[in-house]
Amino acid sequence: MSLNSVVAFLAALCSAALALAVMFRKRRSVAGWCFSAGMVAFAIEAVFQGLSFTAATPESVGFWQGLALIIMAFLPGLWLCFSLTYSRGNYREFLVRWGVVLIAVFLLPPAIALLFRGELVQVLPYTEPIPGWWLRLQGPAKALNGVFLVATVVILTNLEKTFRSTVGTLRWRIKLLVLGLGVVFGARFYTRTQAVIFSGHDLELTNVETVALLLGCLLMAIAYLRSGFSEIDVYPSRAVLHTSVTVLLAGGYLFVVGVLAKIVAHFGGIASFPIEAFLVLLGLVILAALLFSNRVRQVIQLFISRHFRRPEHDFRQIWTRFTRSLSAILDEAGLCAAASRLISETFNALSVSIWLFDEQQERLVRASTTLHSEQEQAADSTREVATKEWNSVSLKKLSRPFELERTKEKWVEDLKQINAGRFRTGGNRVCIPLLAGEHRVGVIILADRVSGIRYTAEELDLLKCIGDQVAVSLLNLRLAREIMLSKELEAFQTISTFFIHDLKNAASTLSLMLQNLPLHFDNPAFRRDALQGIGGTANRINHLIERLSGFRHELCLKPTEFDLNLLVTSTLKNLNSDPEVELVTKLNPVSKIVADREQLHSVVTNLLLNARDAVGRRGRITIETRQRDGWLTLSIADNGCGMTVAFVKDSLFRPFRTTKKKGLGIGMFQAKLIVEAHRGSIQVKSEPGSGTTFQVTLPLESGAV
Repeated sequence: MSLNSVVAFLAALCSAALALAVMFRKRRSVAGWCFSAGMVAFAIEAVFQGLSFTAATPESVGFWQGLALIIMAFLPGLWLCFSLTYSRGNYREFLVRWGVVLIAVFLLPPAIALLFRGELVQVLPYTEPIPGWWLRLQGPAKALNGVFLVATVVILTNLEKTFRSTVGTLRWRIKLLVLGLGVVFGARFYTRTQAVIFSGHDLELTNVETVALLLGCLLMAIAYLRSGFSEIDVYPSRAVLHTSVTVLLAGGYLFVVGVLAKIVAHFGGIASFPIEAFLVLLGLVILAALLFSNRVRQVIQLFISRHFRRPEHDFRQIWTRFTRSLSAILDEAGLCAAASRLISETFNALSVSIWLFDEQQERLVRASTTLHSEQEQAADSTREVATKEWNSVSLKKLSRPFELERTKEKWVEDLKQINAGRFRTGGNRVCIPLLAGEHRVGVIILADRVSGIRYTAEELDLLKCIGDQVAVSLLNLRLAREIMLSKELEAFQTISTFFIHDLKNAASTLSLMLQNLPLHFDNPAFRRDALQGIGGTANRINHLIERLSGFRHELCLKPTEFDLNLLVTSTLKNLNSDPEVELVTKLNPVSKIVADREQLHSVVTNLLLNARDAVGRRGRITIETRQRDGWLTLSIADNGCGMTVAFVKDSLFRPFRTTKKKGLGIGMFQAKLIVEAHRGSIQVKSEPGSGTTFQVTLPLESGAV
C-alpha cells in the first residue's frame, strides 16, 4: 500500500469520525445534518481515491475514479445547504430564496453522473518521467467539474458572509471550522481548475485533495473540542455580498492562472504549470488568512503607527462612522448592540459589554455584549451593584476611562465581577463610565484585547469621547420615549372623554329600554332575548365607562395598612374561577404593606383574569408571595399561550393594544400606572406557547407611597 493510499484512508477515517461526532450531538439542526452528510460523502470519496492509488490496471483506476466523481456530484448540494444554514438565525429566509438553486444542485449533478457513469473518465498510462496514470475527463465529467467550481465559490462566499457577520468571541468560536472548510474547498478549487484547463489531470493530483481533507479535519476537530460545534445565531443581510473576499480571490486566481497558462504554453514549459498555479493559489490563501486575522491586522496597524508617525486611529473617520451608525437607531438595545460592535472592531477588543444602571432596582442590566450569542445573553443579564457606593463616587472620578485591575476601591469590585473575560492573555480590562451631565447612565467594559496590548492615552481619550456620545444618545432616547408616552397618555385622556360621552348616552338609552320591557312581558321570546342582550350590553358599557373614567385625572392613592396575602385570597374567592383550572398558591408569610388596597385589588384582579384567559380550560395558574430586603413580591404565572417578545416590549403596557379579541388594551396600562405610583415595578417574562409570569415588586416602607 502506497503512502498516498494511507493518507487517503486516514483522511476518510477522520472525516467519518467528525460526521459521527456532529450527528450524535444533543442539539441537532439542519446545518448539523448537512455537515454530517457532507463529511460522510468526503469520507467515501477519499476511500475511492485511496483504492485508485492501489489499482494496477487502467480499467480498475477508471472504475474507482468514476465512483469518486459520482460521490463528488452530491457534494455541491449538501455543502451549499450547510453554508446557507450554519450559525444563521434567519436561515429559513435563505433556504426560501435559494430553493430553486438548491433543488437544481441536489438533482442535476447526480443525474449527470449516474446517467453517464460509464463515460466519465478515460485512463491513459504514461512512463515518462515516471510511470503514472493520466485521467482524461469526458464531456459529462467536465460539466461536473464546472458545476463544482461554481458551487465552491458560492459555498465559500456564504461561509465568509456568516463569518464577517460575527464579532468578538463569536467570530473566535466559528473561525477554525470556517478555516478548515476553506482549506478543503480551496484545494479542490485548485485541482478542479487544473482538470478544466487540461481536460484531465494526473492521478497524483488527487493526493492534494486528500491531504487538504486531512488538514481540514484536524482544524475542524480543534473547533469541535473548543466549542463542540455550538452554533451561534447571526443575522447576515439578505443582500449580495458585493465586497466578498472569496469572489475577489477566485476571480484573481483564475485571471492569473489564465495569463500564466498562455505564457508557459508560449515558452514550452507546460510541465511546471501545475506547480506554479499551486503557488499562486497558496499566495492568495495566505493573503486571505492575513485579511481575516485580528492579530495580523493589529501588528500592521502598530507598524504603520510606529514607523510612519501617524496617529493610531483616524479620529475623523471613526467619529463619522459612529455618528452615522448611532444616529439612525431609535431603541436602546439596538444602539447598545451597534456601539459594542463598533468599539470591538475599532480597538480589537473581543469582549465588549454595555451595562445600563437601573436606579429603581439598584442593579446593572446588560444591554449588549460581543461575548455571547442572543440566547446566551438572556441568562444572567442583570447584576446587583452597591448602589450607595456607586452614587457616592464623585463624577470627577467617573469622568475618564480607567483600568479595573489598577483600581482597588470597593465600588469597583462589582464592576470586576460582571465581565471576567474569556482569555487569560487578554490584558487589563477597561471601564468607560457613561455620563450625560449629572446622569449616571451605565458603563462599558472592554476585555480580551488581541495580544493583551494596553490602551494608550490617545485611545483612552477616544474611548471617553465615544462613551460620552453613547451616553448622550441613550439619554436622548429615554427623553424621547418619555415625551412619546406623555403624548400617548394625553391622546388617551382625550379619547376616553369622547368614549365616556358617547357611551353614557348609549347606557341611558338601554336603561330606558329596560324600563319599557314590562310592556312586552307577555312575549316569552322577546322577553328572553331583550333581557339578555340589553343586560349584557349595559354591563359592558358601564364597565368600560368605569375603567376609562379613572384616567381623566391624575391617579390619587389612599394608603392603608393591610395584608397582601389576605387581598390575594379574597380576590381568588370573588373571581369564581373555572373548576378545571388548577390554582397553585404559595403565600409565604409577609409583613403588612402600606398602600392603596382598592387600587392594588384592581391590579391583582386584572393579572388573574389575564392568566385565566391565557390558560383557557385545564390550565395551571401559580400565585406566589414572598418578602426580601425590604421589598414585597407578588408573582402570578400561567402555562397559557404566552406573548411574543415584540408585543411585550412595544405594546403590553400601552393603552388600546391587546391580543384579546374583545379586549380594550387598558388593563395592563392601568396596572403599570398603579404599581409605579406605589414606587414599585412590574416585570414580565413570556414565551409563545410556554406561558407568562408577571412579577409585581412593592416597597414595604410606609413612606414609599
